[in-house]
Amino acid sequence: MKSLQVTFWVTTWVVMGSVLAGSVQAEDSPGLPAPHGEVEKAFRPQQHFSPYAGRDFPTRVYWGDTHLHTALSMDAGSFGCRLSPEDAYRFARGEEVTSSTGLQAKLSRPMDFLVVADHSDNMGFFPRLYAGDPALLADETGRRWYDMIQEGGESAVKVAVEVIVAFSQGTFPRALQSLPGDPAYRSAWEVMINAADKYNDPGRFTAFIGYEWTSNTGGNNLHRVVIFRDDGYKASMVLPYTVLKPLGSDDPRDLWKWMSAYEEKTGGQVLAIPHNGNLSNGIMFPIVDSFTGRSFDRAYVETRAKWEPIYEVTQIKGDGEAHPFLSPNDEFADYETWDQGNLDLSVPKKKEMLQYEYARSALQIGLQLEQKLGVNPYKFGMIGATDSHTALATAAEENFFGKHSGTEPSADRYKHPMASTPGGRYESWQMVASGLAGVWAKENTREAIFDAMMRKETYATTGPRMLVRFFGGWEFTDADARHRLPADVGYAKGVPMGADLPSAPDGAEVPTFLVAALRDPLSGNLDRIQIVKGWVDSDGQRHERVHDVTWAGDREPDENGKLPPVGNTVDVANATWTNTIGAPELIGVWCDPDFDPSLPAVYYARILEIPTPRWTAYDAKRFGVKMPPEASMVTQERAYTSPIWYVPKQ
Repeated sequence: MKSLQVTFWVTTWVVMGSVLAGSVQAEDSPGLPAPHGEVEKAFRPQQHFSPYAGRDFPTRVYWGDTHLHTALSMDAGSFGCRLSPEDAYRFARGEEVTSSTGLQAKLSRPMDFLVVADHSDNMGFFPRLYAGDPALLADETGRRWYDMIQEGGESAVKVAVEVIVAFSQGTFPRALQSLPGDPAYRSAWEVMINAADKYNDPGRFTAFIGYEWTSNTGGNNLHRVVIFRDDGYKASMVLPYTVLKPLGSDDPRDLWKWMSAYEEKTGGQVLAIPHNGNLSNGIMFPIVDSFTGRSFDRAYVETRAKWEPIYEVTQIKGDGEAHPFLSPNDEFADYETWDQGNLDLSVPKKKEMLQYEYARSALQIGLQLEQKLGVNPYKFGMIGATDSHTALATAAEENFFGKHSGTEPSADRYKHPMASTPGGRYESWQMVASGLAGVWAKENTREAIFDAMMRKETYATTGPRMLVRFFGGWEFTDADARHRLPADVGYAKGVPMGADLPSAPDGAEVPTFLVAALRDPLSGNLDRIQIVKGWVDSDGQRHERVHDVTWAGDREPDENGKLPPVGNTVDVANATWTNTIGAPELIGVWCDPDFDPSLPAVYYARILEIPTPRWTAYDAKRFGVKMPPEASMVTQERAYTSPIWYVPKQ
């Protein structure tokens, strides 16, 4: 299906925000003509003259970062971050701040929400070390780390790496640990809570209370970001759950017990977001318990599904949607792939680990486990986040401040490793300017955005703020793609991203999907919209297929069904591009041609932009440097929606 597109400037549409959230294009746009009968099918009767009156569904997408670190995190502080949670919230709200390296920094547009998620383990350790706390300097390692931090530069970065490796390998000195119950720990938690409550402004900006539980035993990354729906009164009744024993645990089961205890004690509500599965070395989405080696029971899958409704599919340390080894027929699967090993590179990656690390295969594994246990533990929605350790939530290529303060913009940042460990190194030019969370909610409040995350009405982008709608049902027709208010017809005839397909009405045999996208006015035009389907056959085997639904231009699929590339207008030397290819908007209806009502399936949309300059191209232009030949200079930004699931009738 070719694109339905309009070829005029769309900046003012996005500025109109609340109007566009129910549409893909302004109501006074010319659109494309349609036969009278098809138009009648696409438009349902209105109860009010105004098409916006009486709506009872989310009409705005809110943009935010659910994973940001400040100087309170043991590693961020060691890397050189000197900014506080208050600085992070001010920056996210649109204020100009001075970075830890003395650079002026500001977002192109304010964010709508932010979670400062400093590490729960050793929270408050670094401020004490930086201040020269005598108790820490009395320890030999503490004194050495203090001296290296005072030296700054490469020495400070080495401290951060040593801190991470020591924590991962269980060799962090006991004398230096900051534990729940310590005054410094309680003080750091209060700083985080007070900053969030201070900058939370319902209706304008949402500042969530949160932290990162940092399970990383042996370097295998199982981190979770814990987000509170509540204010500081309830959050202050507890201290964050940690990994260090005996007070904490590296097993997610124990984190879920802590979350349950919090809700029972306070009447509040929390959720957890797993992230960065590509550095877990095959244990983020396992089929047997990684800690006991036993097969999962129903209690495990029910508990995981309850507490972890969404997944961080893209961030600075690599993209986690798909891997080319797992999806060899998907030419877009090898996007910003990090697959050297685990987080600290202490164990190299093996190909058999990959299927348990990436979102696409995990969604299919979830279908398999549901057939065995009756519950799908990997029924998650998609979001993006930065995992920046600079206190600056920057995901735009032209405004990328790096993973940590040692990789903030400079003429030579590409020369130095982002991190170097005894097992290897991650090069700075490998960092990804990613990502953001788009959340469809009724208002900008903690409660509304949290509830949207729980129902998975969310999507991830690698940085751009494109508007995306995705609905599934049984009665969408091509005429619905001509509707100028796709959300109206989407909610009326189907379910949004994050939901299960409803039961098929009489006479309906094949599910249909309505998907629409509008470009970010500050980024590239759109190349195509795809729907990725995963399913499990009657023998319990996993399958997947990527379908091009709608696209820009007059391209036609080849004899193998592959759509030709959209083209490339990037001028790498000048770090610019032209929007003379692609489309400002795309919208289409797709019917599953291979649907079998007896087989479980999962569907999500992937939206691709045209090629644009990567952050490395901007650095090369601004600083007059030549990047290594291995460094990518062009990117193709994208969005991933939360899935829609089909569950066969029992």
